[in-house]
Amino acid sequence: RPQKQAEQSKYNLKKSNSESIHLIKISEHSSTAAGDTMISNGLETVQQNGRSGSIGSGQEDSKTNLIVNYLPQTMTQEEVKSLFSSIGDVESCKLIRDKVTGQSLGYGFVNYHRPEDAEKAINTFNGLRLQNKTIKVSFARPSSDAIKGANLYVSGLSKSMTQQDLENLFNAYGQIITSRILCDNITGLSKGVGFIRFDQRSEAERAIQQLNGTTPKGASEPITVKFANNPSNNINKAIPPLAAYLTPTPNLRRFPPGPIHPLSGRFSRYSPLTGDLGSSVLSANAINGSGWCIFVYNLAPETEENVLWQLFGPFGAVQSVKVIKDLQTNKCKGFGFVTMTNYDEAVVAVQSLNGYTLGNRVLQVSFKTNNTKSKAN
Repeated sequence: RPQKQAEQSKYNLKKSNSESIHLIKISEHSSTAAGDTMISNGLETVQQNGRSGSIGSGQEDSKTNLIVNYLPQTMTQEEVKSLFSSIGDVESCKLIRDKVTGQSLGYGFVNYHRPEDAEKAINTFNGLRLQNKTIKVSFARPSSDAIKGANLYVSGLSKSMTQQDLENLFNAYGQIITSRILCDNITGLSKGVGFIRFDQRSEAERAIQQLNGTTPKGASEPITVKFANNPSNNINKAIPPLAAYLTPTPNLRRFPPGPIHPLSGRFSRYSPLTGDLGSSVLSANAINGSGWCIFVYNLAPETEENVLWQLFGPFGAVQSVKVIKDLQTNKCKGFGFVTMTNYDEAVVAVQSLNGYTLGNRVLQVSFKTNNTKSKAN
């Protein structure tokens, strides 16, 4: 699809001296940080999009309902909705929270009106770097016996084994959805216990048959591999609630992994905003304490709001984005605004993105002042 490839190529950020920032896309077997939870197929009733009920309940796969994993803890439901609304009209958005503390559990559901918007959201946002997380977006699909109970508990691991080592040990037996090694909260050292979740229960069964009781290369003791959801297992208490299975998207074009250096001071030499940005913009941008507004100029007419999310998301918490459009043509008028929560992150975003080439246009990025407010009118 040449048109699709051309559309995706817009999202690669190029510095004027040919340096690049790549939007980080995750591989099918990418590992996650300890403590992260990827929600898989539901074995219990959950509240989804404001409605109670088990996911799917045997119905056909939804073509509009998405599950979003690895959301930053600080991201609110409104911010999630704002992000996905940049693709199309969102029917409902639900950020799942802890019932006791009210804190985000790091995942949620987004339901679009149109299937084509849901598919575009997957292609656009799956693997997007937001703050310190790389989010995963896919269709939520009904549960079935074939994909239930595919989570394995592994004990007796070497304390030196990494999460990638664990995946390398198991990936010959099927598609790994998520992996985790438990670490001590104080020392950060491995407890010698881990979890592997496969795509299919049959894959998990094969891994048990082949690996349980064996001694991995370089280890001194055999490991124990068994189902984590065995009711007789006390470890089951530590397994997070399951909500909706993440459908793999093998045909998704992914950007190659690449460096992104939002905190690198070397970018400042390309920006006219080098030096202390502090006192000159503080009064103009403390928008009633609600965030820091950034002015982005020289955008192409076809620019959509999801582009700004992809540009600024890696640098920190983005509250909202706004592309100013001509009321008659519905085309971008050449500029937009991005509101970020944290001032320091906003400064880094301005310094890093000012002077970058997006498509064939060099962006001008600065804090919004009273003068720039009039341009939106």
